[in-house]
Amino acid sequence: MTSIVVLIAASLIVAIGFLAAFIWSVRSGQYEDKYTPSVRMLFDDDKKPEKDDLKKI
Repeated sequence: MTSIVVLIAASLIVAIGFLAAFIWSVRSGQYEDKYTPSVRMLFDDDKKPEKDDLKKI
């Protein structure tokens, strides 16, 4: 019986910790940008060197 009480208390502490982390992330603006992640894959950040640039190397 004692082990059940200890396990329930431990699980409540972990659950409260996750809830606090979630509330902190929402308040800090973690989930505000909903548009950029959906189009991020469409932008190519890698610049390919042009033929003139290859001659300089």
